[in-house]
Amino acid sequence: MSTQVPSPPSGGYISAVRESARRVRTNTNISITSDAIKRFLFSASFTSTFARLRTAHGMALPLKFPSVITELNLLCTISLLNFASGYRVPLHEATGRGAFDSIRAVVFSMYISADIEGDLLSAQGMQSIKAGKVAELMSVADKIYQERPHETIPAVMVGELAGPIWEVVQLVTNVLNETGSVLVKGGYPNLGAFVLEALKEGDKVKERDSDVDPECDVILERLVKAIPAFQDMALVEGEPVYCFKKALLTMHAIALRFGSATPHPFPIPRTAHLPIFSDNVIPSLLVHLGVIDLSTSKSSLGLSSIFPEVNKENIDALLDALPPPSEESKGNRAETVLKEGPILTVEQAFALRAAAIDACELIIETARNLGSEELEANAKGSESLEWLKEITLPELDAWIWAVAKDRSDYRQLERFVLRGTPYF
Repeated sequence: MSTQVPSPPSGGYISAVRESARRVRTNTNISITSDAIKRFLFSASFTSTFARLRTAHGMALPLKFPSVITELNLLCTISLLNFASGYRVPLHEATGRGAFDSIRAVVFSMYISADIEGDLLSAQGMQSIKAGKVAELMSVADKIYQERPHETIPAVMVGELAGPIWEVVQLVTNVLNETGSVLVKGGYPNLGAFVLEALKEGDKVKERDSDVDPECDVILERLVKAIPAFQDMALVEGEPVYCFKKALLTMHAIALRFGSATPHPFPIPRTAHLPIFSDNVIPSLLVHLGVIDLSTSKSSLGLSSIFPEVNKENIDALLDALPPPSEESKGNRAETVLKEGPILTVEQAFALRAAAIDACELIIETARNLGSEELEANAKGSESLEWLKEITLPELDAWIWAVAKDRSDYRQLERFVLRGTPYF
């Protein structure tokens, strides 16, 4: 566990996420108003696509598995490695895939190559994998070198391991090695076995009639305490903020994938009330859509001007329904060049991620309290908006994450960048 950031109290990991996010968001004067939330909730962009995108977390696995435990292990490994968002643009340039698609591809490659390479998804395989093998599995072995002039021989260029793609390879390798070492030391054959044990521990405290889901707190604490890559927390102006994005997403991915199976193959956590899985996409989108207002934020953080293109006209256009694409725009989609977003410090990034966690809590709270007259006044034609009162935090998270890829104009919106982190 980090020596800088104090751990949350045992049994209070989920409440620490919510409470620290609100405290940091209010202390840094990042504004979220009821009017901005309602404008978002009643927008054509949200109401016309929510039903379609509300479970689109991108964790579907188009593979066949010999057992549910094998599938659980692969799903948990994808969640473990679900980072590198700060390398979206260089990864697109190098492979044509973004961060998540690149991570999913490397995990699929690790699984498919098991018979040839040995089980790279085992604890031993993770512990011993080398950067060269990771680069090969990511199909970037020819992208991890950069040329520089030779120090003593004029006109001679020397290739060296360097650049953003090499940074991604190193990050993935380090997380795999570190996690594998923890698992080997603990006597677990793979990450799935460790998570399965945590699921069973959580099930022991399950209270089926409770408004609170205590099993998630037990599971989250177990994951975060044991695995360094799940210890997603930092200090913002001296205040701790706990995001735990990947550990929370691990639980929800398991619930989505195995929750509908009858009977359940193992204990399934109830995840409908979990905080959102805050990365760089969700806070950036909520700024562009006018929910998070950075103009009032403390000057010491330097956040007020990082997205200069955000203004009322742009917000209104983004909240409208997307018009059907023209034939010309369809043909040009593949040629679109993504723009690098503002590069932030750790403190800035965590302040924005905290704001997104709190914003989504406030969005759900506002939706729950919408009155019938307000719902009727904002309904389009005969379509009822009563469903807004039932939306959940994971569904809201999924919609924001998925719509960022779904709409062509949203794909062009800048997302903030934090490099060198294994957390998102």
